[in-house]
Amino acid sequence: MNSTDEDETYAAYAAAHDDPRFSDWLRVRSEPAWTAATEHRFVDEMAAGTIDDDVFRRYLVQDYAFVATLADLVGFAAGEAPTVEAKRELAGFLGTLTDEEDDYFERSFDALSVPESDRESPEKTQTTEAFEDLLSRAAREGGYAESLSALLAVEWVYCTWGVANADATPGKFYLAEWIDLHAVDAFESFVSWLRTELDREGPDLSPGREARVARHFRRAVDLEVVFFDAAYDD
Repeated sequence: MNSTDEDETYAAYAAAHDDPRFSDWLRVRSEPAWTAATEHRFVDEMAAGTIDDDVFRRYLVQDYAFVATLADLVGFAAGEAPTVEAKRELAGFLGTLTDEEDDYFERSFDALSVPESDRESPEKTQTTEAFEDLLSRAAREGGYAESLSALLAVEWVYCTWGVANADATPGKFYLAEWIDLHAVDAFESFVSWLRTELDREGPDLSPGREARVARHFRRAVDLEVVFFDAAYDD
């Protein structure tokens, strides 16, 4: 459902729901973009193995282009995290981004014949630049909760479509492994932890910070839709 006046603030949402969660409030407010992102044509074609290699190549090059910015956001959140456990969780995810996923990108780029220039210094689309700006602002314009909101939006969208397509068997390894990376128990557990962490932080935020957190989350989901769309632009 779309955001309404009744869920404009978390307090209003919580008063109208049993067992409310701050993260659910953020997700509800991001509709209809949330559904558009998690059920996008790109995801369906990837799971079916019918997506054009050119489309997936363009997508993967742009996705890799802002991994460093995403890693910076995770690192900032780890630095701001209030507990050693939280720092450990975020550091573990940072290791996944810079190790396991990096290996996947290298092998997939080889298979898709991505030139070295597009691996090291690609021409970024406006959407990629907007994503980088959002992730950077999430750290600059606040603190832990703001960083978590942008990170959760990005990873929760991917976990949602990953889990929904966990049984898909596209023939090409770079399609199958991309789904697997976002459907494994470890990733699902990390997203669940992010939700729990933001559920704890969110209800105590000032009205201004609450609005900023919601704005970052919704903007990230909006950009996920446009990011998938842009892969089809030749």
